[in-house]
Amino acid sequence: MSNADKTLVTVATYNEMENLPRLVDEIFQVVPEVDILVIDDNSPDGTGQWCDERAADGARLRCLHREGKLGLGTAIIAGMRWGIERGYKHVLNMDADFSHQPKYLPDLLAGMEPADGPAVDVMIGSRYVPGGGVEGWTAKRHIMSRGVNLYARWLLGLKPKDCSGSFRCYRTQILARVDFDAVRSRGYSFQEEILWHLKRLRARFGETPIIFIDRKRGASKIDSKEALASLRIILGLGVRNLFGR
Repeated sequence: MSNADKTLVTVATYNEMENLPRLVDEIFQVVPEVDILVIDDNSPDGTGQWCDERAADGARLRCLHREGKLGLGTAIIAGMRWGIERGYKHVLNMDADFSHQPKYLPDLLAGMEPADGPAVDVMIGSRYVPGGGVEGWTAKRHIMSRGVNLYARWLLGLKPKDCSGSFRCYRTQILARVDFDAVRSRGYSFQEEILWHLKRLRARFGETPIIFIDRKRGASKIDSKEALASLRIILGLGVRNLFGR
């Protein structure tokens, strides 16, 4: 099978040795036809080294090493560019901490070319459509997530119910038309911003329900400073959206 018929699963990592080995095994068990690219930001816990050692056993796992913590958004873009340059049909991004369960991968892939409807350009693993949900969050975290989604949908004119989740499958044909150099977000607001850029390219969006499970191993990378920066970036995009720029 050539890359033109294949999906590249991208996983951004920083100190994920507690999760990555099991995650790679489960991905290959559920969707054995995919390739995996790990984008590692020089993890001091040896995540990148483990990935290189595992990749030496076969061609279907690769590790892209970066010099340090450069931001989640830039890591996802690096994975997208890697997939575009190598001619993959889809790039599917997921988190490394099992918040995104591999069992949903077949649903995301099937949703790109549904039997009962038109093909889509972005299939979102959604917490906020019927059948979706979240486990392990505090009430404050639920309110914050819902608030950010409403904020982004209103300011950016986005239709999907879940605009902030990163469990998504993209068609590389439309990703190749995105000007990644124009993307401002380096952190978590990347999820909303990339949907806004794709909307302007008339991308077709779909959503499939997932249950998001808060991480059980390792430390969260979210902090209040980055959250505030994300809100400012979305506001700036909203102003551009209002004036049609």
